[in-house]
Amino acid sequence: MVGELIALGVAVSWTATALFAEVASKRMGSLPLNTIRMTMSLVLLVATLWLTMGVPYPRYADGATWLWLALSGVVGYVIGDYCLMQGYIIIGSRIGQLFMTLSAPTAALAGRLLLGERMSPMAMVGMVVTLGGIAMSILSRAPSSDGEHAATLRLRLPRKGIFYAAMAGICQGLGLVLSKMGLERYDAALAAAGAVAGEPVAGAVVEVPLFLSVPFAATMIRATIGLAGFFLLLRLTDKAWRERLAHAVHDRRAMWCLVGATVFGPFIGVSASLLATQYTSTGIAQTLFALTPVLIIVPSALLLHQRVRAREIVGAAVSVAGVSLFFM
Repeated sequence: MVGELIALGVAVSWTATALFAEVASKRMGSLPLNTIRMTMSLVLLVATLWLTMGVPYPRYADGATWLWLALSGVVGYVIGDYCLMQGYIIIGSRIGQLFMTLSAPTAALAGRLLLGERMSPMAMVGMVVTLGGIAMSILSRAPSSDGEHAATLRLRLPRKGIFYAAMAGICQGLGLVLSKMGLERYDAALAAAGAVAGEPVAGAVVEVPLFLSVPFAATMIRATIGLAGFFLLLRLTDKAWRERLAHAVHDRRAMWCLVGATVFGPFIGVSASLLATQYTSTGIAQTLFALTPVLIIVPSALLLHQRVRAREIVGAAVSVAGVSLFFM
């Protein structure tokens, strides 16, 4: 039950992140946003580890831990978050989050292949229902030009935006499984070092059980790789990268939104998502994470003044229902 409650909190946190990130990404662009966001999150994570582990780095993490969490950072942050922010710019956070339901079947498939986690007979049904909900939200009927043939289905949204959003959902699911593999290696490294998960670390400023600090340590490894990746991409793709960063930093509204996206995203949301996977299965965690497309509907209409169609509400609900079926 603890893992499920944490996962539900992650869904709420990611709802706030999506709203903040949509505003910021449209004002400063995907790569500057992610570069600054990773820098902010690292500052918060360094401070957290210094307080709870006594050192400003992931204590006890060995080479295998770094390897798996670094791979997770490349997939989940560098590729996934870049695609997610590009999707927000093109099709908005509400529809972009709908595609994040793809992370659940991706996590289940990757968990089956990499972790040996069981897939239920309802998996294929859940996948079809999830995809059906997404299709319901992004497709519309277009009448034939001659008026004699049946209406055909067409995409209501730009293909490029759909591609980026779909890739973001897939990368999040795969990244979560890679993170779980890294956390399992981290647990082994802690045991080898004689550290006790239920006790505080010697020398910590704030004495909390070690198991509460480990997700933040794992997130720091992922964020370190994420920052390096985003900074490299920014330098390679934009000759005026210094000017773009300076302009982004001086945009006060964008920066305030970016602070919100950072606190609720890489700091609280991602760390809590890793903690959730320690107390429940990857599939159940992803099912609850997938509630974000439903939770975001009302605030996106009230705060961002977006028009919400009944078809989109039903589609989001169907997608989340499909995710739940996937893990029955």
